[in-house]
Amino acid sequence: MENASTDRSTDLEALEQSLRQEWPYNTSLAAFRRAWTLEGPQLWQRVYDVHGDRMQIKTLGPALRNLEKIFNCTFRLANTKGFQAMSLRDLSRETGISMGGLYAYIGSKHDLASAIEAVLRDVIDEVMSDLFRHALGPYDRLKAIIYGDIYMNDVMHSWYYFCYLEAKGLTREQRDSAMQLELRFDERLRDTFTEGMEAGVFRYDGDIDLLATNTTAMLQQWYLKRWKFQLKATSIETYADFVFDSVLRILGGHRPQSERAAD
Repeated sequence: MENASTDRSTDLEALEQSLRQEWPYNTSLAAFRRAWTLEGPQLWQRVYDVHGDRMQIKTLGPALRNLEKIFNCTFRLANTKGFQAMSLRDLSRETGISMGGLYAYIGSKHDLASAIEAVLRDVIDEVMSDLFRHALGPYDRLKAIIYGDIYMNDVMHSWYYFCYLEAKGLTREQRDSAMQLELRFDERLRDTFTEGMEAGVFRYDGDIDLLATNTTAMLQQWYLKRWKFQLKATSIETYADFVFDSVLRILGGHRPQSERAAD
């Protein structure tokens, strides 16, 4: 009986140790990438799942290959000449897909912009909503929100950059969707700040709405000023540490001794 109890305890410890190595308990980029694949075939499958009902092409293999061409060329053209100046004929030349072929995937530039915004919204909602399914305390949840968002906007840099830079050219409905996405992110931060203050983990008597907005702005810098961080050879985890520690200091929190020792 005692051996069985010891075995169960050992198994539980092994399970807990295994969990600590995985996202969101482990907030390294490697752990995030093991949990979420946001590029390659799985990304284009997601695009198909989100946008497929508007497409005339239903054969999966060719659809995924052409979606990859269409979206990557859109990002390239948007960066060089601007999305508003880009025509579908430009996109046809860039992709090598005929105009008729393009229309089978996208009905218009507005449909294309809408699909980009919808895919990004789908990814952010899924990754962030998943955090709230874990039994994370406010400290660990805040850390995972900050690190997770920076990792997402690094892996999907072109998508984030497009939605931010081209927002003025989107339809009113698309702009509203993008704004609601950012407001939901701010709300997740505010909820985590508030929970931490109620639990005595954080101490802050300032404006939590403004703090949430400012935290979001710091996170956005990673994709808006990417060239500057590359110039300074700032690693993604170094920047994630900086943002988290900056917010933590404002909140009067501190890293556990085990984390400080690891650093």
